[in-house]
Amino acid sequence: MVSAKEFSDDPQVYQALLESTRAIPWKIDWASMKFAYIGPQIEPLLGWSRDSWRSVEDWAQRMHPEDRERVVNFCVTQSQAGADHEADYRALTRDNGYVWIRDVVHVVRDEHGVVEALIGFMFDISERKKTEERLLTLQSELEALSFKDGLTNIANRRRFNASLDQEWETARSQAQPLSLLMIDIDYFKQFNDLYGHLRGDQCLVEVAHTLSLALDGPRDLVARFGGEEFVILLPGADPDQAFKVAERCQRRIHKLATIHALSPHGQQLTVSIGVGTLVPGAHSQSAQFTDAVDKQLYAAKKNGRNRIERLPVGS
Repeated sequence: MVSAKEFSDDPQVYQALLESTRAIPWKIDWASMKFAYIGPQIEPLLGWSRDSWRSVEDWAQRMHPEDRERVVNFCVTQSQAGADHEADYRALTRDNGYVWIRDVVHVVRDEHGVVEALIGFMFDISERKKTEERLLTLQSELEALSFKDGLTNIANRRRFNASLDQEWETARSQAQPLSLLMIDIDYFKQFNDLYGHLRGDQCLVEVAHTLSLALDGPRDLVARFGGEEFVILLPGADPDQAFKVAERCQRRIHKLATIHALSPHGQQLTVSIGVGTLVPGAHSQSAQFTDAVDKQLYAAKKNGRNRIERLPVGS
C-alpha cells in the first residue's frame, strides 16, 4: 500500500490530479508576472494553446473588453493586498466567442509576508450564468406582469402608485409641476347592462388604447385605476398643458363613436375628467393631491358628465 507521505511527495500524482479535474489550474510568478503553469484543459475550453499563456497581459487581453478594466483592477488590488479573492468574467475564445469564467485566486506569501506567487483555478460557469440570466429575465417578466392590467394591457393601479411616488419626489426636488387626470366612463353600468359584460370589457380595452394615444411626454403614464376609471400622470405638465391633454382625450373618445343608446349625450360613449396640477412642497402629500383631483372628477359627473373640471391654479 502507498503511504500518505509517498503519495504527497510524488509530483506526478499531483500533476495527474491537476490535469484530470475539469477546473483549470494555474500559477503566476509575482515578480515576473509570467505564467509558471497553466493546465492543459485551457486549450479545449478557450482554444488558446498552453504555450500562448505567457504573462498576465495574455490573461487580460483574452478577457471581454466590457469586463477587462473592472476585473483586472480588482484582482491587482486584492493581490497587492495579499488577499485571496475570486472574480467572474467573460474569457474570449480563439474563435471570437466567449466563456464565462470564475477565477478563484490564492495569494502565496513567503515567511516575511511578501507575495511570491498567485495560484488558482479557472472554472467554466457558463451554464450557471445562463441559468441566472433566465431567472433574471423571468423575474423581469413577472415584475412587468405585476404592473400591467390583465384586461386592458396598460399599467395597473400598482404601477400608477409606484410611478406617482417616484414622480412626486422628482417634482418636489426639482420644483417642477406634476399634473394628474382622473377619467371615468359615463353611464358605464348602463352600458354593461344593455350590451353585456363581454362588450363592456371590449369597451374598456378600446378606451384604454385611445387614452394611450393622447399622451406624448416620455414619462406620461395612463393606468387603469379600477373598474371603468382611468388615471393619467403627466410629469412636468403645467395646468394649461394638462387641460389640453384632457381635451385631447375627450376628442379621441368622441371619434371612437361608440354607440351607447342609454347615454343622453348623443347616444354615444363619453367620459368625464378631473384635472389637477401641483408643484409638491415639503409638506405636500400625494394622497391629498389624488383626492383633490378625484373630487374634480366627481364634480364633472355631478355637473352633467361629458365634461372636464379642474382644480383652480395654485390650489
